[in-house]
Amino acid sequence: MDIKKDKKAWYGRYKYYIIAGTCICALIIYAVAILIGPQRSRIDRNLIEVGDAVEADFLEYVDAEGVAMPFKTVKINTLEAGFVGKMIAEDGALLNKGDTILILNNPELMRTISDEEDEYQRQQRLLKEQEIEISQKSLTLQQLNLDVNFEMTGLEDKRRIAREEYQMGMKSKAEFDLSEREYEYHKNKVELQRKNLIHDSTTTALRRELLQVDMQRIKTKRDRAFARKEGLIVRAPISGQLSFLSVSVGEQVPSGANVGEIKALGDFKLHVLLNEYYVDRISTGLRACILNHKEQFAMRVNRVVPEIKDKNFDIELVFTDKYPENLRLGKSYRVQIELGQPEQALVIPNGDFYNSTNGKWIYKVVDGGRKAVKTSIVLGRKNPTQFEVLSGLQHGDKVIINGYGQLNNKEEIILQ
Repeated sequence: MDIKKDKKAWYGRYKYYIIAGTCICALIIYAVAILIGPQRSRIDRNLIEVGDAVEADFLEYVDAEGVAMPFKTVKINTLEAGFVGKMIAEDGALLNKGDTILILNNPELMRTISDEEDEYQRQQRLLKEQEIEISQKSLTLQQLNLDVNFEMTGLEDKRRIAREEYQMGMKSKAEFDLSEREYEYHKNKVELQRKNLIHDSTTTALRRELLQVDMQRIKTKRDRAFARKEGLIVRAPISGQLSFLSVSVGEQVPSGANVGEIKALGDFKLHVLLNEYYVDRISTGLRACILNHKEQFAMRVNRVVPEIKDKNFDIELVFTDKYPENLRLGKSYRVQIELGQPEQALVIPNGDFYNSTNGKWIYKVVDGGRKAVKTSIVLGRKNPTQFEVLSGLQHGDKVIINGYGQLNNKEEIILQ
C-alpha cells in the first residue's frame, strides 16, 4: 500500500540559502553602519590625562632660560707701555679695588723720570737763588724808602725854618725865594725816587709771584713724571672677580692696551634670549621672577636689544630685591617674564593636545566620564601652563589634555 508523502514548503528547500543571504546582509549593514557612523576607539583611562576648563585668573608670561652674569664688567687697560715684569693676580682671583694685578717694566720711562727729577732739583736751586736775590733787593728797597722819607722830612724842616727866618727879618726875600726853589727841586727829586721805589717794589712783587708760578709748574711736571711711574703698576679698577688676563710675563704691551676683565660681584643680572615673536611685546620695566629652591625672586626687564639674530633677540633682567644665595656666574635659571596683568578668562591646562590638533579641537569628556568626543575650540593667548579658551568649551567641562599620540584622531573615545 502506497504511503502519501507531504509536500515540503518552498522555504524549506532554500533555508540554507536564506540563512546565508541573511548573514551577508547583516554583515553589509554592519559595515555600512561602521562607515557612516562615528569612528570609535577604546583606551585605558590611565593612559590619558584629563583637565578642567575653569574660569580663573590668566596671566600671560614667557618662560625662558636666563644665564647669570655680573651687572657690570670693566675692562683692564694699561696706562703706560712696557714689558710684563711680574704677574701678581691669576684668572678667577677675587680682588679689591686698587689691588695689584701685574707690574710692567719700562727702562726708557725710568730714565725719563730720572732726568725729570734732576731737572727739577736744578730748577729748584736756581729758583732759590733768585728768591734770595729778590729778598736782598727787597731789603735794599726798604732801606732806600727809609732814606727818602728821612730826606723828605729834612726838607720840610729846612723850609719851615727858612720861612720863620724870613718872617723874623733874618733873611731877605731873595734868600727866602732861593730856599723855596731848592725845596721844590729836592721835593720833586724825592718824589721821583719814591715813584721809582714803588715801581721797583711792584716789579719785585711780580717777579716773586712769577717765581712761585714757575716753582709750581716745575713741581707739577715732576709729579706728573712720577705719576707715570705709578702707571707701570696695573691695578684693579673695581672690586670683583678677575675673569681673565690676556698677557704673560715678558710680553710687550702698548699704552692703553686691554689686558683683561674684572666682573663686579655685588650685583647680578640675567641674560635671556627670546624668540623674535615677542620682540614687540617686551619692554623695559616688565616684571619677571625666577624660582630657586621653592623660593621666588622678583626681577624686572632692565634692557632690551631689539636686533634680531638667528630669530632671537637679547634682553637683560635685574633683581629688584634680593637674589639667591647660591647664585653663580654662568649658571642657568628658568625665568618667567610677565606680559601684562592677570585677567579673568576661561582656561585649560597646557598639554600635548596642541601639538596634535594645532589648537583647533580637543576631546571633551561626556556621558559621566565614560567617553570623550571630538569638539572644535578656538584658543587665544597662552602661557607655559595654560591656554585661554575663546569658544567651544564652558566652565566645568573636562577635556583630555595629554595622551593624544594613542587616540588616532577618532571621533569618539571610549574610556575604560
